Amino acid sequence: MTASASNAGVLGSLALGDLPAEKCIELIRATRKLTDKPFAVNIFVHKIDPITPKLESEYLKTRKHLQKLAEKSGIDVDFPNINEIKLTDYHDQIEAIQLENCNIVSFTFGNLDAESIAALKENKVLLIGTCTSVHEAIVLEQSGIDIICVQGIEAGGHRGSFLEETIPQIGGLSLLSQVTEHVNVPIIYAGGIYNAKTLLASKTLGADGFQIGSLFLGSVESALHDFEKHRLRNLKENEIVLTKSYSGRYARGIRNAFIEEIENSEFILPYPYQNKLTAELRKTAKLEKNTDFVSIWAGQSINSYSDVSTEIIIRNLIEEIEKFV
Repeated sequence: MTASASNAGVLGSLALGDLPAEKCIELIRATRKLTDKPFAVNIFVHKIDPITPKLESEYLKTRKHLQKLAEKSGIDVDFPNINEIKLTDYHDQIEAIQLENCNIVSFTFGNLDAESIAALKENKVLLIGTCTSVHEAIVLEQSGIDIICVQGIEAGGHRGSFLEETIPQIGGLSLLSQVTEHVNVPIIYAGGIYNAKTLLASKTLGADGFQIGSLFLGSVESALHDFEKHRLRNLKENEIVLTKSYSGRYARGIRNAFIEEIENSEFILPYPYQNKLTAELRKTAKLEKNTDFVSIWAGQSINSYSDVSTEIIIRNLIEEIEKFV
């Protein structure tokens, strides 16, 4: 999908999340075999809570509850013990990214530390940070981040929030117009863009660039299975929710039985422990085509979720926009 987007003449973004450094290198090299155009890499920049006796106890309690839930639902899954979980320090990813000479790095869940920013800038790497509030945007700019991605509450997937105790629930266009009044670096807008009108609305409010994700969920290159794409194409607006149940951080996706059972319960660990604990459950549910336990992230702008290639979807969007300008 990253290569297809870049081949369409826009900037594809390779999602590395919190993958180990060696996997990051593998994916970067694989993408370069598919395109000779520029692309960005995106990583999760987050604080990892140390394993304490309290966390061990909470993990064991949550693991037992999820085990019972899986058994009750007829899902055979082996949940990992806390000492089996492999965690990734984003500094290892940065080292790998620099070794691979990636010159555009975007990040979410937080802000890079000063040493990492200095090292990347010394290598002339363009940095793109994610904000969900004016406060976060100001912090990113003051840290020397080159471009800020403004993520509206309507965007699919995980929130990029990193300062407030509770996530800022600010509509994207309202947030965008406020951020443009408080920072001077270029702004990318993300959240709810799916056609010419939504893109041009964000342009009118000051966006210099646009980030699109959910529009490509039904594409040829999408990692979603056919049963998940079918669920998307039968989606109702009241079924899209924010939830911490799968990962321990708020993300927007499709409500299902797992979310209804776990959300607002005592069985949610801090990220990344919840995310690692539920990973095998989601993997097994995907193999069994069970939509009640997979996490399907999607934004609030429901569309047809076209099944053509990402490149064609992008070219069609550009053609649509050109009719308005």
